[in-house]
Amino acid sequence: MSASRRSGTTDELGPDEPERDGPHAPDDGPEESGGSDLLAALLDGMDAALCAFDADGVVTHWNREAERILGWTAAEAVGRHGFAGWAVRSADAEDVQARLMSAMHAPGRQVHEFALVTKDGGRVLVRTQSAAVRGPDGKPAGLYCAFSEVHAQIDLERSIALSEALFEDASWGVVLVDADLRPAVVNAHAARALGIGRTSALGRPLGELLAQGVEELEGALTHVLAEGAPPAPAEMWVTVRTAEGENRRCWRSGFVRLASPLAEEPVPLGVGWLFQDVTEGKQGEQEAALLRFRTNQLHRAARAAAECEDPAEAATVHLDFALAGFADHALLDRLAGAPRAEGDDAAPARLVRLAATPAGAPGPSLLTGAAGLPLRYEEGHPALSCVQRAGTVRADAGSVPAERAREWALARQWPGDVVHALCAVLRSRGRTLGVVTFLRGSGRSRFERADAAYAEDVAARIAAALDLADAVREKPAD
Repeated sequence: MSASRRSGTTDELGPDEPERDGPHAPDDGPEESGGSDLLAALLDGMDAALCAFDADGVVTHWNREAERILGWTAAEAVGRHGFAGWAVRSADAEDVQARLMSAMHAPGRQVHEFALVTKDGGRVLVRTQSAAVRGPDGKPAGLYCAFSEVHAQIDLERSIALSEALFEDASWGVVLVDADLRPAVVNAHAARALGIGRTSALGRPLGELLAQGVEELEGALTHVLAEGAPPAPAEMWVTVRTAEGENRRCWRSGFVRLASPLAEEPVPLGVGWLFQDVTEGKQGEQEAALLRFRTNQLHRAARAAAECEDPAEAATVHLDFALAGFADHALLDRLAGAPRAEGDDAAPARLVRLAATPAGAPGPSLLTGAAGLPLRYEEGHPALSCVQRAGTVRADAGSVPAERAREWALARQWPGDVVHALCAVLRSRGRTLGVVTFLRGSGRSRFERADAAYAEDVAARIAAALDLADAVREKPAD
């Protein structure tokens, strides 16, 4: 016997309904049979268990999900009076029946939790939603009861609550990206990080939201759609457009692929992208790593310089160790004639090239300037300004075309690929000995304060070596 007395489920409430057109009415035609089959298919296809009772409490409907949960088939359930004696314990039957039937006379839906008995004798806690079914005259003709296992209902409620919390109160960004890689849902934190309203970001290409880092992000999203979630979070540097200008940030991102639970085969709905801003921590790590590297370079340079018999060679050793990871080129110029004491500006400064790194290819510094000819630096050159100020000077080509930048570098007698320069004065025993210049090409960032401090530390060591070289040459032979 099916859930209906004829096909799948009953199409009317009540087990003993009178024949519509009298005892000799003709059989149902194809149209009514099709409607009954449709009702049976709809009820049996529901994800929730469903049963129905007539006004006397007799079971009239019982779908497949109810059979799955409790084990009782439709043939065994339809026609029984309530749950007493089969689906609930005898001690609970009266209370369960009363609470169920009360829904016929109550407005809206009634929610209850019952412990029902499965066919094999087990017990399962279910949560029910019951509501009255009214006849043509508006009077209660029965009720329906939809139920599911409590743990399944709680899991669903937790999932919904988690989704709501993520999109409202989460302290990290959450963005749902559709299969076309466009934001479909953006939480408040993500909207603030992107510098845009929650609704303004929806449906827009990621390239309109980010100035840089779009290719890497879209590549990650495409991979997740095709292969699934990566095993660990990824750190991505992006540039966000803000009212104050472009802002470079580091986002630690996690990705999960979203698939429809209703499809027979997994159908990607998009990607859940969760991210947290770790820019400050990442910058701190980078600065710490850079400081360790530079400290190690200074230590190694000091040990190597200590083995040099010629102090001038020791100066070039310090220069070579400092260049690694710091700049592309380096120039070592010293004052022509005697060192300048502080405040000694009577004569214009003239510089002689002492050492320089090869301009064409990387390599150690080469000692030059044996002829002692002064460099033809024009007035206002950064190296001359460094001597006059007895302090560090930074110079940049700026945002100009490549040809203009080349002209800027060549005019200062630097290699043509230079766009950033840092000049540090060589000071020892209260006197200025010369200038060390570090140069960077377009592939590197401009010199910052931390770079200037490092260059000044290197310059102090080079100045000490050059001062020692002068003292050795001036010492009379025994």
